[in-house]
Amino acid sequence: MTSHQPTRRSILKSAGGLTAALALGAGGVLAGASTAAAAGDGFGLHIVDRNENDPRMWYYRFQTSAIGWNPGVNVLLPDDYHWSGRTYPVLYLFHGGGTDQDFITFDREGIRAWTAGKPIIVVMPDGGHAGWYSNPVSSNVGPRNWEYFHINQLLPWVEANFRTYAEYNGRAVAGFSMGGFGALKYAAKYYGHFASVSAHSGPASLRRDFGLVAHWANASSASLDLGGGTVYGAPLWDEARVTADNPVQRIESYRNKRIFLVGGTSPDPINWFDTINENQVLAGQREFRGLLDQARIPHESYELPGGHFIRHDMMQRDIDGIIGRLRKA
Repeated sequence: MTSHQPTRRSILKSAGGLTAALALGAGGVLAGASTAAAAGDGFGLHIVDRNENDPRMWYYRFQTSAIGWNPGVNVLLPDDYHWSGRTYPVLYLFHGGGTDQDFITFDREGIRAWTAGKPIIVVMPDGGHAGWYSNPVSSNVGPRNWEYFHINQLLPWVEANFRTYAEYNGRAVAGFSMGGFGALKYAAKYYGHFASVSAHSGPASLRRDFGLVAHWANASSASLDLGGGTVYGAPLWDEARVTADNPVQRIESYRNKRIFLVGGTSPDPINWFDTINENQVLAGQREFRGLLDQARIPHESYELPGGHFIRHDMMQRDIDGIIGRLRKA
């Protein structure tokens, strides 16, 4: 598990793409070089904590005016990052909602093993317990502008500090549950940013069933993140914002992207939360897929037994597909 003790190591980035640093792991020094620069502040982010001790998983915590507390991020590097000199594609991977979900979620689930030996950088940021990857309509606890933090601050910070392709064909976005919604939202709303989008048990329709997902976003954010504020407004929604965020109303924005969808067909009937969650996910994904089919937009989708959880085999399949779609390291 990622340690949160502050240390300093070198993050490499040279103008010519050949970089080097000292990165100490279990086997000792991995690489040394002439040009190296530590990760620094920028794009509205001030680093208040870091750990670059692990040869692959590097941790940072930021102070930012976009968020009223200091969000964290884990950056998972390829095995050969410190000595290869290569530039890599990058996956932005978003966690789900709940008080037990944060930027460490995918490390707990096994992201290191899923990506071992694979040429991709994975960026896993905080998104709030119920931030919904949005800038909320209202907040009673200070700023919680997760969308601004991810798109306007974190993304350019990553590209300034790591050897990534800062281009459409160099970036993918994926997530589980609330994070799957965030991935679908960002891929459509910021069309030129991401060439691949994946939603693992992520809702794709905000308005269906009398707006159940949008109401849940409002209720959960009010309770867990915003001190009674809401993502979309209450009692009346900010309709333009709902439309802008709603995947099924942004179908043309998915053209020429790789699309990967996973939904469960048999949630636990005794667990009401699992049942409501995954039934709504599956219905919304089916609606979304139907609209993609009508528009003749290819997609890869899976309906699998079980309920609302991260399916490790599907994550591995997805990561392999992302690497296949993006620009090669």
